[in-house]
Amino acid sequence: MAQSFTLETEPRLITGKKVKRLRQDHIVPLNVYGNHIQAQNLQADYRQLEVVLLNAGGTNLIELQLQGKPINVLAREVQRDPLKGTIEHVDFYAVDMESRVTLDVPIVFENESPAVTTQDGLLVVGPNSLSIETLPSQLPDQISIDLAELLNIGDSISVRDLELDEVITILNNPDETLVSVIQPAAARGEEEEELEDAELLAEGEDEVAEDGDAEEEESI
Repeated sequence: MAQSFTLETEPRLITGKKVKRLRQDHIVPLNVYGNHIQAQNLQADYRQLEVVLLNAGGTNLIELQLQGKPINVLAREVQRDPLKGTIEHVDFYAVDMESRVTLDVPIVFENESPAVTTQDGLLVVGPNSLSIETLPSQLPDQISIDLAELLNIGDSISVRDLELDEVITILNNPDETLVSVIQPAAARGEEEEELEDAELLAEGEDEVAEDGDAEEEESI
């Protein structure tokens, strides 16, 4: 399950274009909002915020400490300077720990497929994340898929094949393919050529047989 991280914050009185002064002092303006709380303007130390976001991403709970009171949130939008890549602003969504939330969770592939390593199959990967619904306390930071299950060319893993905790609902189409192993194009081409050759040979044999039958009928 996802981890929880803590970030110290303070109320923010400076808004609008004046927040540039905060950034010059290595302070990042924040906003926190949610269905069960009133939206608030906050601020946090740049370095601490950077470390928390790096480790928490968008799927781990972050506990904002505001004047001694905790607010459980998820990072929703991180605005960065287009040239420097530095953090300019962050929106946090405050979650109700008793209500289910919906978010996208990244897919991580583990191990190697025998169909790829021993049969020279080609691995085809689908979406890189899945949309799920669950309680905040049960949020996974990733969904792992074991490629070792792909034993032969033609094998695949779809959404319906995943076995997650019963409190987690996957919102994607159950028939959506997440990963599969196919035959390389070169090998498919060779097989098609062999099949065509076999078909031509069979047609030739049929024509020879028909000609032989026709000759026999004429002789009769």
